[in-house]
Amino acid sequence: MSGEKIFSTSFFGYNKKDVNSYLEKINKEYEDKLKIKEREIVDIKTQYRDIKNKYDEISTSLSEIKENRERVANALITAQEQAKNIIEEAKKKAISEKKKLEQQVEKEKEKLVDIKKELKILKVEVVDTLKKYEGQLSDFIKEEKA
Repeated sequence: MSGEKIFSTSFFGYNKKDVNSYLEKINKEYEDKLKIKEREIVDIKTQYRDIKNKYDEISTSLSEIKENRERVANALITAQEQAKNIIEEAKKKAISEKKKLEQQVEKEKEKLVDIKKELKILKVEVVDTLKKYEGQLSDFIKEEKA
């Protein structure tokens, strides 16, 4: 929010239209920022769901590779060595991918924490601003009575 707002005055104090429109503007800005943050949260949740689906697919693939290894081992002794190599490679890829997914999940969690902090700060700023203007209005009313 930019600086202090100066309201025009009317016979009984500040112009209600000016005050109301300013409060509506502040409220609109807050709601817009909140909607942006909510969209970011939805995007993060979607990314998390996609990452989880990829992880599930990799886990399923790993299970299938293990089953294939057992069939190949029973069918041919020579194929057994090849199957072991494939499985080891798949495990390494799965572990590597799992680590990447865990890192991405951690990053997304950190983003959520940052977003929550920003929302708290925004809320405090809005409340402080409203209290400030409430105090100013109260002081003004007291001065008018005096």
